[in-house]
Amino acid sequence: MIILSVGLLYLFNKDYLLKGIRITYLKGHKTAYIDDYPNFDNRTIEAGKPQAWPEHSAYNSVQATQKLQQTNEDLGTVAFLIIKNDSIWHENYAEGYSATSKTNSFSMAKSVTSALLGKAIRDGYIKNLEQPVADFFPQFDKRLTVGDLSSMASGLNWQEDYYNPFGMTAQSYLDENIRKIIRDLKVVEQPGEKFKYLSGNTELLGMVIEKATQKSLSNYLSESFWQPLGMHEDALWQLDSEENGMEKAFCCLASNARDFAKFGQLYAHQGNFRGKQLLDSSFVKKSIEPRFAETPFYGYGFWLSNFMNKKIVVMRGILGQYVISIPRDKVIIVRLGHQRGERLADKKFTKDFYTYIRESCKMMNLN
Repeated sequence: MIILSVGLLYLFNKDYLLKGIRITYLKGHKTAYIDDYPNFDNRTIEAGKPQAWPEHSAYNSVQATQKLQQTNEDLGTVAFLIIKNDSIWHENYAEGYSATSKTNSFSMAKSVTSALLGKAIRDGYIKNLEQPVADFFPQFDKRLTVGDLSSMASGLNWQEDYYNPFGMTAQSYLDENIRKIIRDLKVVEQPGEKFKYLSGNTELLGMVIEKATQKSLSNYLSESFWQPLGMHEDALWQLDSEENGMEKAFCCLASNARDFAKFGQLYAHQGNFRGKQLLDSSFVKKSIEPRFAETPFYGYGFWLSNFMNKKIVVMRGILGQYVISIPRDKVIIVRLGHQRGERLADKKFTKDFYTYIRESCKMMNLN
């Protein structure tokens, strides 16, 4: 029966499931987890000269509220960081993790890929957000633009399902030829008309950036942001395979809380980092405003919220990975961990997201 089952998986091109079983179930997990990156091929995103975060004069002088401590404990938070006025105000690690520990970003990588789009436009590799994807991959509908991919409005026939082992998302996470999966997609709805969250959008965007720049996403990320932002550590980007591997642009950057926080800082400062303009401010502004009035929670690669009457810009991953930027208060909150909170029927964020913001604001006496 085992031989037959394995044979059927190969027959129906589902042999990637064997890899999934090996790196999850046989290691005591039911799905992807924050430390799974060593099980995959990775490409290094090289850091340059580190530019350390300064410590706030009140660094760790205020303890987390009881509610925040309990939430972090219940959901397995391994890194919690609050940055105020561009200085580390509060920092806490658990389970042996530290300021240099790498964990999987999951879909926070979508925001990073969108930032790379902005950099490619600034560098002249891509004309603008309206440039057709067909300029790079002629098989796609000429109505589909790179901006449609970034804003999740492609109309592609991708089926987004994180928990279906036979679905496109699982296959893209585990398969060894992600480019083929993406090239076989079709536009089945009018692009540019409405929001529909599809990981395939970001992967195709990554392929466009790769083709436009003639550089791997990891190398382009290193020269565009990792080195100019003075990241503390090299990072890793998961690949589909070792030979000529393609980065999983829709997920899977392995880095630490302090370095992830610098993307929040970059967007909070309209693309400027310590006097150097890395992204056009007009691109940043457009990225963090809703594209469609009926879906005000998403811009171009970034989630948006108006919780507590604060304009909030968010990078987020499926297990509760967050870079939360609150520009009005000059605050950035980073949370990394094993689980996210419960879904709320009428909200676009899970319960823990609101807890992290509310309790952090209590700690800083912010209304």
